[in-house]
Formats: sequence, structure tokens, C-alpha cells
Amino acid sequence: MNEIDAVSGMILRSKRVVVFTGVGISTESGISDFRSPGGLWDRFDPNQFNYQNFLGSEESREKMWEFSKQLYPQVVRAKPNAGHLAIAELCKLGKLDCVITQNIDFLHQRSGIAEEKVIELHGTLKWVVCLKCGGKYPREQIQKRLEAGEKVPRCEGCDGITKPATVSFGQPMPERETRQAEARSAACDFFLVAGSSLVVYPAAQMPIIAKENGAALVIINLTETPHDGYADIVIHRKTGPVLSQIVAQVKARLN
Repeated sequence: MNEIDAVSGMILRSKRVVVFTGVGISTESGISDFRSPGGLWDRFDPNQFNYQNFLGSEESREKMWEFSKQLYPQVVRAKPNAGHLAIAELCKLGKLDCVITQNIDFLHQRSGIAEEKVIELHGTLKWVVCLKCGGKYPREQIQKRLEAGEKVPRCEGCDGITKPATVSFGQPMPERETRQAEARSAACDFFLVAGSSLVVYPAAQMPIIAKENGAALVIINLTETPHDGYADIVIHRKTGPVLSQIVAQVKARLN
């Protein structure tokens, strides 16, 4: 039996399937991996975007907003790829408990998965929040202000500091999403990693939680991860083609 057959069989036998996605699935939609040569980190120093620097320095806020202004159009232009669509198909087949994602590009929702089934551990670029009053703005509204020349947009209600609703370096993880992810990981019987190097914590703890609670673990990623050694199956290939083949097998066998 080959890997595709084996993974599809594991999904068919499972009651609660959790899919965990990282930047590797987004790069297949044309969104840059910041760390790769030619990525945005070549033009911006990520240390400047530390959360404490952002809070304490207008210069840091200006640089962060310039970075975000350049990133947002790339995210908006991106389309869900074969990997996203395969996961959405798994949802339609009734086999998906939830998606836990490290990505901020809301491509899972755009692929057709309901908001309540997507846990965004590192936030989303879809919204901007005020750190003073908690006000929330659609990102496209703030993007227009940036493109009109505003350097550091302030809250229209209280003049507080606004920030993209993403988790910055040094910023606490969102408590509700983290608790949800831990609970879903512990309760699942099949955990599939797609396109994550599994080096960023606490997100990378989720497959460990799943495995320790008896779930089967499959990792699909181009390169090795620190968790490969205790996965049931590891596939070092692009996520889109592999997920498409797996879900096609699941669909065919269900029919």
C-alpha cells in the first residue's frame, strides 16, 4: 500500500480529523515565505516589529505599517490552491473537525470552510484592532488610508494605537484560540500537518498534544520537521498535489 492509500484509509477510519497548516500551504498560492531569499524580511528587519517596540515607538509603528501595506495586496490577490480546496472538500465530506492554522491570509475561509471551523493561532490580516478601546476595522478600510498617505492609522473612535489583528513577535498568543486548538488537538483521532516546519511554539505543540492523546499523526512538508520521528507517516512533498490525491481517494472510497 502506498502513502496516499494509507493516509486516505486513516482518514476514512477516523471520527475527528484535525488539519494543521503552516506557511508551506500559502506559498503554493504565491504568498511569500518571509524568511526565504527575496522575501519581505530582506527589506524589513523583523526585530523592528517586536510587540514592545511597536507599543513604544512611533518609528516602529510606521515601519510595521509600511510592511503590512506591502503585504496586504499580495494576500488579497492570492487564491486558494489545490491544498486549500482539498481540505475544504474534506469538510464537505463530513470528515473535518477543524483547521488549526498558523497563517494570517484567511485562505481557508475563502476556500469555503466556515469561520467557526478555522482556528487562527497567529491572528488574521483581515482585521485591524484598536489596542486601547478594542474597536475593530475591516483591513481594506485601513489599507485605503495607508495608500492615501497615512503613515500610522489611529482609531477613529478614541485615537488609540491600531494594529493588524495578527500576532507580532513578543505578543501573547490569543488565549481563546490557543485553548480551542489544544482542546481540539487532544480530542481528535487523526492529526494532519500540511506545510509547517513545526518550529514555532506554542503552535508546534499541537501535533504533540494530539499524538500523546492517541491520535494518528501524518506530516506533509517539503522539508524535515522536528516531529517527523514520531509521526505515523511523513511525506516530503508539496502539500497541494498530495492533499488533492489523498482527498480524491477518500471521496472515491466513500462513494
